[in-house]
Amino acid sequence: MTVQNQILKVLLIFLLASCAEGQKTNDKLEKEKHKFTNSLIDESSPYLLQHAHNPVNWMPWGDEAFEKAKKEDKLVLVSIGYSSCHWCHVMEHESFENEAVAEIMNKNFVCIKVDREERPDVDQVYMTAVQLMTNQGGWPLNCFTLSDGRPVFGGTYFSKNKWIDVLDKLQQSYVNDKSKVIEYADNLTQGIQTSELITVKEEAKAFKTEKLDELVSKWTASFDNMKGGPNRAPKFPLPNNYDFLMQYAYQTNNVEVMNHVDLTLQKMAFGGIYDQVGGGFARYSTDEAWRVPHFEKMLYDNAQLVSLYSHAYQRTKNPLYKEIVYQTLEWVDREMTTKYGSFYSALDADSEGEEGKYYVWTKEELKSTLKDDYDFVKEYYNINSYGLWEGNYILTRDKADSLFYESMGKEEFRAKVDKINLKLLLKRAKRERPGLDDKSLTAWNAMMTVGYLDAYQAFGDETFFKQAMDNKDWLEKNQIEKDFKLLHTFKNGKSKIDGFLDDYSSVIEMYIKLYEVTFDEAYLDQATGLTEYTIKHFEDEQSGMFFFTSDESSDLVARKMELSDNVIPASNSIMAKNLMKLGVLLDNADYTSKSKQMLANVYDEMHTYGSAYSNWGLLCLSLSESYYEVAITGDGYSDLLNQMNKMYLPNKIVMGGNEPSKLPLLEGKFVGETTIFVCVDKACQMPVNNISDAIKQMK
Repeated sequence: MTVQNQILKVLLIFLLASCAEGQKTNDKLEKEKHKFTNSLIDESSPYLLQHAHNPVNWMPWGDEAFEKAKKEDKLVLVSIGYSSCHWCHVMEHESFENEAVAEIMNKNFVCIKVDREERPDVDQVYMTAVQLMTNQGGWPLNCFTLSDGRPVFGGTYFSKNKWIDVLDKLQQSYVNDKSKVIEYADNLTQGIQTSELITVKEEAKAFKTEKLDELVSKWTASFDNMKGGPNRAPKFPLPNNYDFLMQYAYQTNNVEVMNHVDLTLQKMAFGGIYDQVGGGFARYSTDEAWRVPHFEKMLYDNAQLVSLYSHAYQRTKNPLYKEIVYQTLEWVDREMTTKYGSFYSALDADSEGEEGKYYVWTKEELKSTLKDDYDFVKEYYNINSYGLWEGNYILTRDKADSLFYESMGKEEFRAKVDKINLKLLLKRAKRERPGLDDKSLTAWNAMMTVGYLDAYQAFGDETFFKQAMDNKDWLEKNQIEKDFKLLHTFKNGKSKIDGFLDDYSSVIEMYIKLYEVTFDEAYLDQATGLTEYTIKHFEDEQSGMFFFTSDESSDLVARKMELSDNVIPASNSIMAKNLMKLGVLLDNADYTSKSKQMLANVYDEMHTYGSAYSNWGLLCLSLSESYYEVAITGDGYSDLLNQMNKMYLPNKIVMGGNEPSKLPLLEGKFVGETTIFVCVDKACQMPVNNISDAIKQMK
């Protein structure tokens, strides 16, 4: 990087920080002007604070609201969303900011606002209720309940007139036929409680790859082999899907599936879903070509996509994948990292009341900003009919960088693109920024740390390792208590809300990854302590699965389990993988048995919808194919570990170090010289002294 570019980057960071401070000042001034202020004003969630000056008398989730409803004999509205939710903003503007609508809501209902990211447990219960009632779900989620929390009616987005109609009819039903409303609530609550009951299966003696063959065979029918991803719109990145498909294709030599994975990764990287000048992926594409995104950026998407592209680079050494990882992590460092060492949650899609305004360009802006470089950008970023969207241009790509090397050398080309991107970033930084969800969530932070560690393994860049360690230190200082209890959310130096299963499973996964990167067994101690806490407070002994909420948390009308993989893998599938890996590393048969039981419980359903069982599929690959236990010991272990990390070898777990260990599988493996042992189910091949021989044993 040139000195000029370094100076520009520093200037960019300073400019973004200045804009953020200016925005905070403006927000403070705005608060002083507002006509209404409700109980949400004392909350820390950005989403709740967005509604703190609505004329609706919103209350936060808690006993006080339900006690008020009981005392006043009113139905409760539980309205759930999140700060970067576009249609949440639309419904707020149309209905919740309207004084006439608010008057109806305040008169007849006790109104509760919930940030689904702060209280995913609440969201799970009422999402299930709405799905049972309407066969669909989404956000904003609006569910009406009795004063004890039992749901009676719900839906997602309602237009203003429809919303008023719903409010009137519900109130009339409650006043005129309360017994019927209560009966319906009883039946619906029973449906919620039984909707995810697990049929306990006898632990499978052997999991078979044929089950995954069936799963993938059905899945391939929905592949878009022209544009990548599924053959429909909208298209979500779903990184865990492609991690599974890539590992499946690698282990079964399935060329068709591997080609689809690479096509998808390239098309996503070239599309408008990826921020071409600033790095980072938007939440999803609204069209089949990944061209027009829904512009919000979520930490959890980008954490997992960094891991996915790092894994793909290990396999292919494709420079595009490296570019995506580095640019995305620059964005995380520049715009999503707090002064505490944690990561923010999300950037909104909207700014100045318009979706995507921060990210799109006019021809005139590009010409005035880039001058002589405009003609290059016109071709490189598709300033043409393809890039045109609602009168502006979304920057996209459709050509490999190598096609530009004929007119200029590779280094000259890269320097030119970097210079152009910095100019555009500086110009863009002067615009009003999208809203920032500035809370830090434990699970998402752990995912981002794993992303940094995956990038460190693939590229050996110490900067990535340092960022991972900074976040790990933040987690240990603020979110992990001495008895291994976790806290869920953090903002402005304060942590609150008991952790959920996704927090525990993600942090355990992070510590296992930290051990694999460093061979520091203190990380295994942390993982084990958290695992024992999770078993004690979350496990359902009857099924072997884990509830989403701790037995020490406040009661909801149902205690749910998260089983299906989605944009984020299910907390149960992450936990099952953790138990399998810890079972191997610690030679703990109980952990291994628990993992197998969990997989057995979903095994017969996996083939029905592969996308919803991709993380379970990764576990099934580990338990049905050869899973290598690799020990690297001796003074030169670090160099050999770094060499191995740069390769795509997904069906393995690595342990070792240069000093005798307490791990059972390392017993007798310190022989004086640097040595690699490749084992399967504790049966080891002849020890070797170099990576190439070890790889041959793993092939």
